[in-house]
Amino acid sequence: MSDWDAAKYHRISDPQLAWGRTIAARLAPVAGERILDLGCGTGRLTEEIAATPGIFVVGLDRSAAMLQEAAARHERGQTSISDSSRNSGPIVALSPPAAPKWGQTPALDSYSTLAYVQADGVALPFVEAFDAVFSAATFHWIPDHDRLFTTIHHALKKGGRLLAQAGGAGNLELLYGRARRLMQSPQYERFYTAWAEPCHFENVSDTEARLKRAGFQDLEASLAFAPVTFEHPEAYAEFVAAVCLRHHLDRLLLGDRGAFMSRLTDEAVKDEPPLTLDYWRLNISARKAGA
Repeated sequence: MSDWDAAKYHRISDPQLAWGRTIAARLAPVAGERILDLGCGTGRLTEEIAATPGIFVVGLDRSAAMLQEAAARHERGQTSISDSSRNSGPIVALSPPAAPKWGQTPALDSYSTLAYVQADGVALPFVEAFDAVFSAATFHWIPDHDRLFTTIHHALKKGGRLLAQAGGAGNLELLYGRARRLMQSPQYERFYTAWAEPCHFENVSDTEARLKRAGFQDLEASLAFAPVTFEHPEAYAEFVAAVCLRHHLDRLLLGDRGAFMSRLTDEAVKDEPPLTLDYWRLNISARKAGA
């Protein structure tokens, strides 16, 4: 599987940015707090959160391309990414005294206000390190939410809070249903043997149950319909190809991808309203017990 086209994602991900800002506004960080942005992507929201005076922010992502884009856009004179780090996959960090290796916990006090870390969201390299964990548009890319909530619980200090949003039950069902039918057609079915859906869109009741099993309290989870409409077919196709169907298109030969997207875009033009993605957002709020 190819990595993200991070520069394109940064340019076209305004819907994710807007949703994330709504959740980030509830963080209300205060001086001295440490915040983890889990699934930080290109750092658009991470930078905004880190602008709060006196806090420490760590942006974490599994994608090397996303982290390199984030670091490149953050005060270029403070960015440190060696050639060896690009090849070996360690932390991509800003202004550290020494970059820890993959899986090691960085000494957060040695950073100024912001660091970027490459790690897996279900195996966070932190123990009771953060006052809050924030995440936007990431949890649906992680299939095992039991492990996810357990590792977040471990990473939080006592009394620490979790605020997150991701795609929820029913998310993009119109688009993905059309894609599935096209994948099963004679023209494309040979490319999708042993296909596994890349996204996991969870419901409210199972989310609350998993949070409780992980040890969280003060649980709140809800689903909200958040459709996104595009003005032009070209903008719709570019967004869907880069954000929603990246894994699907990776299976196809380069010469087949345009026709695949054209079929889906032509169907979306006929919708009412046209060129609209049926997004459902799962909102999550919880707290770790303690002081």
